[in-house]
Amino acid sequence: MNAPYPRSPASLDSFFLPGSVAIVGASDDPARIGGRPLRYLRESGFRGAIYPVNPNRAEAQGLKAYASVRDLPEAPDIALIAVPSAHVLGALQACGERGAKAAIIFSAGFAETGEEGIALQKRLSDVASGYGVRLLGPNCLGAFNAETGFYGTFSQILDGGLPKPGPVAIVSQSGAYGSHVAHLAGERGLGIRYFLTTGNEADVNVAEGLLWLAGRPDVSVILAYAEGIKQPAIFLEALSLARRNRKAVIFMKVGRSAVGAKAAESHTAALTGSDNVYDAVFRQFNVYRARTTAEQIDIAYACARGVYPKHNRLGIFTLSGGFGIQMADAAADAGLDVAPMSEEAQAELKALLPYASPRNPVDATAQALTDLKLMSRYLTMMLERGGYDAIVGIFGSTPASPTFSAPLRGALEAAIAGFSDRLLVLTISAPRDVVRSYEEKGFLIFEDGHSAVNALAALIQIGQGFDVAESEYPVIERAAASLRGRRFGESEAKIVLAESGVPFPREALAKTPEEAAQFASEIGWPVALKIASADIPHKTEIGGVLLDLGGEDEVRAGAVLILDRARRARPDAVIDGVLVAPMLKDGVETIIGTSRDPVFGPVVMFGLGGIFVEALKDVVFRVAPFDKAEAHRMIRDIRGYRLLEGVRGMPPSDIDALADALAALSRFAAAHRDDVLSVDLNPVLVRSRGEGVVALDALIVTAPLDSTPSLLSGV
Repeated sequence: MNAPYPRSPASLDSFFLPGSVAIVGASDDPARIGGRPLRYLRESGFRGAIYPVNPNRAEAQGLKAYASVRDLPEAPDIALIAVPSAHVLGALQACGERGAKAAIIFSAGFAETGEEGIALQKRLSDVASGYGVRLLGPNCLGAFNAETGFYGTFSQILDGGLPKPGPVAIVSQSGAYGSHVAHLAGERGLGIRYFLTTGNEADVNVAEGLLWLAGRPDVSVILAYAEGIKQPAIFLEALSLARRNRKAVIFMKVGRSAVGAKAAESHTAALTGSDNVYDAVFRQFNVYRARTTAEQIDIAYACARGVYPKHNRLGIFTLSGGFGIQMADAAADAGLDVAPMSEEAQAELKALLPYASPRNPVDATAQALTDLKLMSRYLTMMLERGGYDAIVGIFGSTPASPTFSAPLRGALEAAIAGFSDRLLVLTISAPRDVVRSYEEKGFLIFEDGHSAVNALAALIQIGQGFDVAESEYPVIERAAASLRGRRFGESEAKIVLAESGVPFPREALAKTPEEAAQFASEIGWPVALKIASADIPHKTEIGGVLLDLGGEDEVRAGAVLILDRARRARPDAVIDGVLVAPMLKDGVETIIGTSRDPVFGPVVMFGLGGIFVEALKDVVFRVAPFDKAEAHRMIRDIRGYRLLEGVRGMPPSDIDALADALAALSRFAAAHRDDVLSVDLNPVLVRSRGEGVVALDALIVTAPLDSTPSLLSGV
């Protein structure tokens, strides 16, 4: 056997750039699964060698057929296996013996069918790994490269014509979804260069496909679909590379609901993970998560042009006030700034056409169609004087008219001459050939106004994500001292976390009521008392917290009371004493914590405290570790961010210190990813700017001693 094939991006070259192809189960019938790829390869003019393999035929579709892969005159770069599941293992074995670099298994009947299928798929993986064969599938629709004419797929969407190569690539776990998106993209006029469907992912998965595509200079837009991610470390590497290379990744991640997540798990045996963590990952790595397939296509269409507005100022040009108002409402909902033209510019526009409305939306009325030079002047002034990064022009069915179509197109083209860094988006309803004629001149065309502004908002968001300074994600080694199996009381938890950079107030652990009174007088009045015991994580439930104590006698009595309550409520608990802490109230109350996501490992949570976290669920997440710059972006993502900026006379909070604390906790979580299941810091007071933050309570939950580190690592 050969040495196992390296799992590197280059090891996927054979799926897109093969020089020779073997088709195991090749059919003379171009409509059958084994006949379709042979037909497509021949129709595309694929320049490499094509070797049909079928022991029952001397030739297939005019090409010599071979009885076995072992009989081929050379080792194929890739083998397409289209035989019943019972014969797949033998076919793969023959491919390995002949020295094939890669194989695509179209056949179903493996992990998606149950225990026996899972075992059979495992044997496929073992054989492929043993021979160093990279494996795509089984139960997949394969891959293609429209540029070279390699079509390793049996997708029937190609029956309507082979796609034109362009800047778009598709990677999808689901073959049906990938084909559907490719079809819709083609209908929209998008060029699909690469196509990869991973199916059951016995070997190659979506994460690896993304990584390969992220490194390709001939790809600028990636459409992705997944139900779960099997190699999160590679996935994050791929998303990071795509962002560095300014490639738009528009992702359809299914499994938002409990029902959807369960269906995804049963469909692919993939671990879906927590949906809000996927949202956080996409936000963290500048991936746009599409809500619908139509939205995914709309945004890909906008991104394929390659012009990303730097700001969100939108000008709206219309021939009808009603349509303009509707578009303005949609733009506001999408977060776009429909800023008015300057007073001077409005006056100039008004002088050109006295009964127009020049504010924004700019309504030139139907008069503009009778004087197209006037319309051009209006649009040019909007670009020159309005400072708009993009303009949406509302034209309805006007371009469909033979009388207006060509002259209008010429007038619009003249208006944007010299503004190659701006976008002119048109909402029109016209035959496909008319739409294409406008697109060829650089206009983005939408039929629906809401779709246009939503796609534009996404385009701006993605472009701004490219321009964000690359975060310095620290490489964190696992901590030398394991915390696994340790039980932490609040005092011990604070000591451990403080060593990692999490700020806490000055506190003291008192063994007796007398010590509590002494420590309280040293700390300063008023103070809070809390029972200290690793066996009592929820202190308030047993009356183990007393607040606003103002004298030594009050503290002594309070300590006696708390200790007595703890012994009566939890006679089995080991009591360490009483924690004495200063009463701190000034600041904005927040909550910070970590948890273990089953896919991505340690995740940091942040949100405002009180009702904001309990009722409004105003929390955000980031995968650990991350740097201070990412922590700042995380803080700004909560809906209640303005409270930290200072509202109604309140001073601005120390957001910079808060970012330091979040980044520090992320490093702690990453270093102890095998040991710590969760950390809760609640509340964390964010004080006025320059005064820092303090965590008033801390809870660490560790993994049991008998847990398996590899299962906890998440990568």
